Amino acid sequence: MNDLMQRLETYRVEQKITSKGKLAVVLFVSRLAREKGLPLDANELVTDKGQVHGLGKAVVQKILADYGITRVLAEEGGRTNRGNMDTIRQYVRFLNDLHQENLADTEAIEAWWIRQVPEYVSVETAPPFVLNYDEGKSLRSAIRDVLEQAEQRQRDHPGANYASAVLQHLVATTIRLALPNAEIAQSISIADEQPGGSGDFLIGHVSLHVSSSPGEALIRTCKVDLDSGKRPIIITLSRKVPVAEALAEYMGLEERIDIWDAEQFISANLHEINQFEPSRYKASVNNFVTEFNHMVREYETDIRIRFKDR
Repeated sequence: MNDLMQRLETYRVEQKITSKGKLAVVLFVSRLAREKGLPLDANELVTDKGQVHGLGKAVVQKILADYGITRVLAEEGGRTNRGNMDTIRQYVRFLNDLHQENLADTEAIEAWWIRQVPEYVSVETAPPFVLNYDEGKSLRSAIRDVLEQAEQRQRDHPGANYASAVLQHLVATTIRLALPNAEIAQSISIADEQPGGSGDFLIGHVSLHVSSSPGEALIRTCKVDLDSGKRPIIITLSRKVPVAEALAEYMGLEERIDIWDAEQFISANLHEINQFEPSRYKASVNNFVTEFNHMVREYETDIRIRFKDR
C-alpha cells in the first residue's frame, strides 16, 4: 500500500468513517476536490443555515453511477447534522494537508473511497435477523432475542446503528398491526444517521418517541410536545428505562412523560392483537415478520435489518 492509500486508511479508521452518511459526505467532498482543485475552504461549502452547498442523494448517486454503482448508498445523501458538518471540516483539513505534502491525487482519492462502498450497498450477502418464536417461550423473550441480535451486529459493524433501527421498526410494525385504521404520522430515522436517534410517531395528540439511547435532547423534545398540547411517550430498551426516568426527573417532567419498556410494549400488543388466544400466535408472528419486512423496504435503503421469512 503506497503512502496515500495508507493515509486514507488511517484517516478512515481514526475518524470512524464507518457509516453510509459519513461515506456519502467524504465522496461528495472528494468529487469537489477533483472538480475545483485543492486547497478547499470548508467555510465556502457551508450555508448560513448550516447546510452544505449541493450535498444530497442525487449528487452522491451520480458519483456512484460514474463507477457503475446503482444502489442507493444513503437515502438522504449524508443529510446535514452536526456530526456530518464536523466530518466535512475535518476531511477538508485532511485533504488540504495532503495537498501541502504533494500527496493529493484527487482522482485516486475518490476511487479509494468508492472501493469502500460495496460493504454498505451489497446487502444480499448479509444474513437476515431471525424472530425465534417458540410456543414454549414468552413473546417477550422472542423480542428480546431480536434486539440482542441487532446489538451484536452493531458491535460487529461499528457505525451502523442496527439496534436503533431494529427497535424503531419493531415498534412501527406493532403500531401498524395494533391500529390498522388509525392515522399515524411517522418519521423513522435511517439506521446510520443519528446514533440513538428516535423514530417518532404521532397518533392523535400522543407523540411516541422510540429510542435505543434516550438522552437529554429527547426529554427536551418531550417538553416541546407538552408545551404544544401533546402527550409524549418514550419507548426504549428495558435497561434504558431507568436512564430516561432519571433524566425526566432531573428536568422536572417525571410525572408528565410515560416511559415504556419496548419488550413489554411489543409483546403486550401482540397478545392483545391475538386476543390472548394461543392458536392465533404462530400465524400472527408470521404476519409480524411480513409487515416488518415491508416497513424496512418502505423506509430503509439498507435492508440488512430485514427478518428471515418464516
